[in-house]
Amino acid sequence: MIKVFVSGCYDILHAGHLEFFRQARALGDHLTVCFASSGVLWEHKQRRSSLPDEHKRALLEALDMVDDVVIGEGMDLGLDFLDHFFRVHPQILAVTDDDQYENQKRAICDQIGCKYMKLPKLPPSFEPVSTSQIVRWIKAPLEAPLRVDFAGGWLDVPRYARSGGYIVNCSISPTVSLKQWDYHLNSGLGGSGAWALLNGKSGVEDELALGVGWQDPAVISETGLCVWRSGPRPVLDFKLNGDWLAGKLALLWTGKPHDTPGVVDQERDYDRIELSGKIAREGLLNRDLREFAEGIRVYHEMQLAEGMDVLPDAAGALAHKYCGGGWGGYAVYLFEDMTARDAWVAIDTAQRRVIEPLTRP
Repeated sequence: MIKVFVSGCYDILHAGHLEFFRQARALGDHLTVCFASSGVLWEHKQRRSSLPDEHKRALLEALDMVDDVVIGEGMDLGLDFLDHFFRVHPQILAVTDDDQYENQKRAICDQIGCKYMKLPKLPPSFEPVSTSQIVRWIKAPLEAPLRVDFAGGWLDVPRYARSGGYIVNCSISPTVSLKQWDYHLNSGLGGSGAWALLNGKSGVEDELALGVGWQDPAVISETGLCVWRSGPRPVLDFKLNGDWLAGKLALLWTGKPHDTPGVVDQERDYDRIELSGKIAREGLLNRDLREFAEGIRVYHEMQLAEGMDVLPDAAGALAHKYCGGGWGGYAVYLFEDMTARDAWVAIDTAQRRVIEPLTRP
């Protein structure tokens, strides 16, 4: 009888594990599966087990391709199964093709004349998923804010980052969910970052992969009225409770979507962008609404110089600018008070809407 041995965390079983077990079982006549105990999992992954060990053993034993299940208790990370391995004395130790402990495992195989065999990760009949992805999906929020950016935008794109530069933005409500999205799409409010968060993905990595910046998922996850340091990855300089801007923000829909990746290489005045971020940051530090508005105005002057259409003025507004990469989407308006804000929105509720800053603990 050819005995095959496999080991792993197998903390949250998914179709990728089942495919691996089927491949391993096909190599011989008997398959032993060793899974990491709750103690090993805590030591190895720094997280609690998804189920008590005996419950996990029962699930694995119920699989038709598995003949025996044992629990790895050893604290030699990556080799918690040694006692079971030498007791079972398998002819084949099957591993995935990304095995991180190849040298150690080959060494113990040589001790008993066992064959070390790598198996390719064949996807199941649907999109593969990892345990980490499942954990992120479970932890994903049911709703998320979008965001408005006030100053310093584009300095979060790694290739445009400037030492000493700042990005100023704020998360907003109403929030969105996978079932309800009451905003226009491709609108400059960081929708892709919110969508990634709601789907349990790493929004920062997704945005950087698109060749754009990290500010959207950073502030959507952090919430609040934030100042970030320009650089390759998000570093929070400081944040305020967004209530400082309560009753003062509104959006104007320009009537056309925009495409941030499509304009990321556009020529623009990064000196003015850097200046806008510094002015807005000082306004927040001084709790000076007009100084903060000046930073927004400086940024919008750069947008107009870039060739964007002139935005309509609004009575009682201290400043306005296009959100995100501009050239369409929403524009954010900062008002001196709620009365002026609400009066302006009431003129055209089809194109204008009230938003509020959102801060979560």
